[in-house]
Amino acid sequence: MIRLDRLFNKECIERISENTVLVNKGALSFDRKIRINIAAMGDVGGTLLLGLRLLGGEYIESIGIYDLNEKVLRRYEREINQVHYPDGRNVPRVDIISFDDVFSCDVFVFCATRGIPSLDNRGDVRMAQFEANRPLIELYARKAADDRFNGIFAVVSDPVDPLCKAAVLAGADPARTRGYGLGVMNARARYYAEKDSRFRSYLENGRAYGPHGEDLVICNDIYNYDDSISRELTELAVKSNLVTREDGFKPYIAPAMSSAALSILETVKGGWNYSSVYTGSVFLGCRNRISGEYTEVENPVLDDSLYNRISHAADNLRKVL
Repeated sequence: MIRLDRLFNKECIERISENTVLVNKGALSFDRKIRINIAAMGDVGGTLLLGLRLLGGEYIESIGIYDLNEKVLRRYEREINQVHYPDGRNVPRVDIISFDDVFSCDVFVFCATRGIPSLDNRGDVRMAQFEANRPLIELYARKAADDRFNGIFAVVSDPVDPLCKAAVLAGADPARTRGYGLGVMNARARYYAEKDSRFRSYLENGRAYGPHGEDLVICNDIYNYDDSISRELTELAVKSNLVTREDGFKPYIAPAMSSAALSILETVKGGWNYSSVYTGSVFLGCRNRISGEYTEVENPVLDDSLYNRISHAADNLRKVL
């Protein structure tokens, strides 16, 4: 039997049960309302902020926003604080913060980016951003270490998984660093599964693994894996953002909501979510949740072909960093 835990270094693993594995002691769970800070306020950051404002009232006390553009900050503080339910129910307060205060929070969300690829770029635009975004995340990771930040360091900017590794190498805590890019790939697979009956089993038993990019692994059915169907669904999910770009739009709404807002909220709640966790060598996207002081990773028996696809994705991530 092959299970996902084979890809984790032994020093990361605390305990293996029948279908889950506990890894990375030092994870953080919450039993109170929290503070989330976001840097920076581009398309993804702004959409994430709206999602957290609308959906996070039960779990989030307040949200801090930081950006180099003061006008952008004033705009979002004003507009998002004017978003209210008709009955006046509780929603998180939004505050403008300075760079000095970005780690005065329980969850820090890195949405900063440089050099967003143009719409006519038809390659893997995520990897094209790595060299530009790496110095940015290293700057924040060093500040997190200097500030002795003990919350969750959430990475949303592309490419998510290599940037998580870069943050750890620069000083971020690997047990509390998490990447949020896989949620939208799961959502895109579900989108196509709803449209084509050949993929329908994904809606109940499907899984997503690996990076938010060309090495994505979509599994059509964790209990009855079909390699051909899974690879076809994977290709549809991977190319979905390119289809949107060909229509002249930057595909940021679904990532900001599915990968970031919804997945971060599930993390805070202790719910199952798709995010990247540290294996001891790379950050690998998988279904997981925070359980006490550990990250609990779903660890089912994997078809050999499926395991080989996930292992190949992890090998390619090691080549990046």
